[in-house]
Amino acid sequence: MGEDVGARGGVFLATQGLLEEFGEDRIIDTPLAEASIVGIALGAAFRGQRAVPEIQFSDFVWPSINQLIGEAARTCYGTNGAVEVPMTVRIPYGGGIRGGLFHSQNVETHFFHTPGLKVVTPCTPYDAKGLLKSAIRDNNPVVFLEHKKTYRLVRGEVPDGEYTLPIGKADIKRPGSNVTVVSYGLTLHYCLEAAQEVAAEGVDAEVVDLRTLSPLDKETILSSVQKTGKLLIAHEDNVTGGIGAEIAALVADEAFEYLDGPIVRVCGPDVPTMPFAQTLEDAYIPDTPKIAAALRRLAAY
Repeated sequence: MGEDVGARGGVFLATQGLLEEFGEDRIIDTPLAEASIVGIALGAAFRGQRAVPEIQFSDFVWPSINQLIGEAARTCYGTNGAVEVPMTVRIPYGGGIRGGLFHSQNVETHFFHTPGLKVVTPCTPYDAKGLLKSAIRDNNPVVFLEHKKTYRLVRGEVPDGEYTLPIGKADIKRPGSNVTVVSYGLTLHYCLEAAQEVAAEGVDAEVVDLRTLSPLDKETILSSVQKTGKLLIAHEDNVTGGIGAEIAALVADEAFEYLDGPIVRVCGPDVPTMPFAQTLEDAYIPDTPKIAAALRRLAAY
């Protein structure tokens, strides 16, 4: 359920064909009312239905924060497990499409900080299908973040058959030995490009795709850092208080003795939101050249 998810298949066509296949009882176009979209989905989940509300753009999620953080995240805990919340909230997020102030926001940190919510951030079509199936089957509330630029930019094989991927398990997209690069979403692809670029200079970067922010796969992160001795974290969200800060603290606490250089973050700057002008948006985004430059500096230690 959500704005234009039925007849139009969503603004990004992600739900195209579902109305024809499953009918109006299961695929519901809603008014522009995010508090109601998530609130109704929450009530349905309380009654045992597996609700999948969509927020058309991450920038529109704020009216539903009480339903998500204030209620969905706390209900199972508050009822001592008596009431489960099988709800998956799909949210297109992020910049890079010239969406400006109100169609480009990164919202993941707000949910990452909230116990009781699972937060999933796939970056490939294969991962998106496997993780979405797992999210819908989960009896806990899941915030399923889809970087909107990857809808058209990223291609990949997706099996027709049944498969799922575990929530809470990172994936090493590129093995390496000199430095660990941790990222998620669209920025993960920039990390892979940067790793390929610096490989010709003798820097062998291992790229870890978190895939899930909460629960965080600490074991994979720590194991990689213990092998390489260096850590770079990249994400599009603001640098202060971001996912990278928590990962940096984790490694400083539990793998400090393995580090051969400083922990480096390549993240969005601390400005209120993504600029609209192309030159400013490009300056904001942690892209391939910025990440490659940081890898060169880190490898020099």
